[in-house]
Amino acid sequence: MSTQDAVSRALSVAIAQKVPVLLWGGPGTGKSSMIKTLGESLGLPVVTVIASLREPADFAGLPVVSGDGSIRLAEPAWARQLAHAGKGILFLDEITTAPPAVQAALLRVVLERVVGELELPEDVAVVAAANPPELAAGGWDLSPPLANRFCHLEWPVDSDRFLEALSAGWSLPDLVPPAVISGADEVGIRVRATLAGFLRSRPGLLYTLPEETTSSGRAWPSPRTWDMAARVWAGAEASLADDEVTMALLSGCVGPGAARELLAWQKDSDLPDPEKVLADPGAFRLPDRGDRQFAVLSAITAAVVRNPTKERWEAAFSVVEQAVARGSADVAAVAARTLAQHVPDGVVALPPSVSSLAPVLSRSGLLRRKRSD
Repeated sequence: MSTQDAVSRALSVAIAQKVPVLLWGGPGTGKSSMIKTLGESLGLPVVTVIASLREPADFAGLPVVSGDGSIRLAEPAWARQLAHAGKGILFLDEITTAPPAVQAALLRVVLERVVGELELPEDVAVVAAANPPELAAGGWDLSPPLANRFCHLEWPVDSDRFLEALSAGWSLPDLVPPAVISGADEVGIRVRATLAGFLRSRPGLLYTLPEETTSSGRAWPSPRTWDMAARVWAGAEASLADDEVTMALLSGCVGPGAARELLAWQKDSDLPDPEKVLADPGAFRLPDRGDRQFAVLSAITAAVVRNPTKERWEAAFSVVEQAVARGSADVAAVAARTLAQHVPDGVVALPPSVSSLAPVLSRSGLLRRKRSD
């Protein structure tokens, strides 16, 4: 798979997982053509809006007086077109030529897909394209709040791919249609648990706003982008994407440094499948390191919350008991609190072996509520 094909595949995963994407590349490299072709391949209409030709009101809404004298924020024609279609790609082209006032108006459009008072359908994806500011006519750096709402992908110049397209026509690799990624929710349990364990070991990476203006206009770690990273990572794994696609997506959300650290930590941790642990908790031994314990227990409790039965709940608590026995009360307390909030039918009491966690559970009101039951 060429680098361009890997980026195209990554873009389709992000669209399927409803994560806004910003495609970076030099002028004349085919970004706009690729996005239009991708929309055709996915069966999605593409509505192009040139950000530099718009006013803030074109995104925040145009004030109009209603018949009763009240003022409402009316949506522009391009937003009504997408709303009528019920699905599609809102393509914000030349976004680095948009002045700061327009960028500010785009914040809600990108994150919530709201234009004026109109909420775009759930199946409308937001994709943007940009030249680096130094290559854009009258270019502006992206503001950190707007940059932090995108997964940033680099569109490379691939001479072999271009020469192939000249002779045989432009085509795309196998893509991931929206809503077709099966099992992404199940994979997401493991992915989010892995992220939780990693960030417990590297808390400084939870929020790292770069000091340089150029860097703050690209991908950087924040709670929002870590959540985006979890979604695209789950989509990549569920669609059997290769390592290049996964790395592009994670780097696009939290930056290449944090992404490399995350994948190295995951490889080193070798976390188990939570369903296998729940099926036979007696054969499982909790890891020694606290960050790995946290990741394992997070995955197990999330799996139980999704499918709470008495047997699964008790199996999960048996793993919590291992953490208590090892002196990891802080790790055990987080999992115990979650499990105690989701007690399935048939459970009459918390296991006596977790009595050391009673103060934590009492402060949450869980023990009192259980006694009243």
